[in-house]
Amino acid sequence: MRTQKKIRYGLDALERDFGSLTVAKMLSSYRLGEEMTATLMAKKLGISPQLLCDFEKGRRPVSPRRAFEFGKRLDMLPEHWVEVALRDLLRSEKVDLKVSVA
Repeated sequence: MRTQKKIRYGLDALERDFGSLTVAKMLSSYRLGEEMTATLMAKKLGISPQLLCDFEKGRRPVSPRRAFEFGKRLDMLPEHWVEVALRDLLRSEKVDLKVSVA
């Protein structure tokens, strides 16, 4: 019997090891990792495939409220999604601050 050890990363550790984390990267990584079509992923998120494409390409920002909903719908920690959405907004406004959500 083979057991797997769970590795837990905090957002700061992920960014340190893999570069800036964005909601766009999180959405596309999740979709590709689950081998979902954009249409299926959009349906799961309750949005149109066109809007998902805009989010994944970074053409439209994801609000903290919508990020919270995405986290819940994907059965992930909504707090992480909100934190990354807030960091995206700060980065887009060229505000050099870090935020954390609890």
